Amino acid sequence: MAEKLKIGIIGSGTIGAAYAALFTGNGYPAALYDINEEILNAGIAKYEGLYNDIESRGLCSKAQRDKAKALLKGTLSLSDMDGFDIIFECIPEDLEMKRKLYARIEEEIGDVKAIVSTSSALSPDDLIFGMQKFRSRLVIGHPFNPPHLVPFVELVRSKETEEDVVGSVKSFLESCGRKVGVMKTPAPGFIANRLQHALLREATYLVDAGLVSCPEDVDKALTYSFLPRYTKVGLFEHHDFFGMDNTQRVQNTLCPSLCTRQEASEMVSELAEKGDLGMKTGKGIYEWDDEKIADFKKRAAEPYWGFFNWKFDADA
Repeated sequence: MAEKLKIGIIGSGTIGAAYAALFTGNGYPAALYDINEEILNAGIAKYEGLYNDIESRGLCSKAQRDKAKALLKGTLSLSDMDGFDIIFECIPEDLEMKRKLYARIEEEIGDVKAIVSTSSALSPDDLIFGMQKFRSRLVIGHPFNPPHLVPFVELVRSKETEEDVVGSVKSFLESCGRKVGVMKTPAPGFIANRLQHALLREATYLVDAGLVSCPEDVDKALTYSFLPRYTKVGLFEHHDFFGMDNTQRVQNTLCPSLCTRQEASEMVSELAEKGDLGMKTGKGIYEWDDEKIADFKKRAAEPYWGFFNWKFDADA
């Protein structure tokens, strides 16, 4: 963007630190806030760790990294973001915690053009309850982990969000190389998680109903059949290629047999109730040790490095 907007980031955890790396890497001054010095320093350490990976891959020089870091300011005072253009709220997914934060923002900050909540599930209409000064300037901008690499962000407006707020946030994110989808009205799960969990519902049904022998076979079918295609072409694009007549015939045959369960699957519920929660407990659908966890994290991030297109200063 022609003008260098000032960007505030509240919360220095995984999302906040990654956004700090992304925004400063694209040349924007950013302030990173947290509630005490220890947590803030941990967030800045996360920021540095992200740049270690970027630099080690030869995607930026040390001089470029240093110029980006010079754009970042850590702060323990919300009022330091007074007059900023956009503030990204990156605190935990707790409705009351977020509402209390917005009340503080309205009290301690005189003006801001847009507030972007990184909520993954809460409705923006619920988030603005109790807001006064900035209620029409809040929009959800839900990223995906790791947000400094995954280029998609979905924007969800409340019933009161001003159109130019959505447009400004969209333009800013696009200037950082993000691909932005905008929902006209809130719906649980927004765009991507609705699609992801519709797929998960059918995947667990295949196992629960005994139609496949094990979860591994479902993962093989996904990994080695159609998912790689959708990293390069869209779902609707593909079915336009396939033909609406062909898609109609397949859907008329297939849809009546698809899972329509209205709650979590048997597999998910049984594992959750047993306490086998997955990676964080060492066992879920799969068993996890440190080596498998490290391998998973590396493989999960690998496809997104191909999208890396930050606008570092070419002279640095």
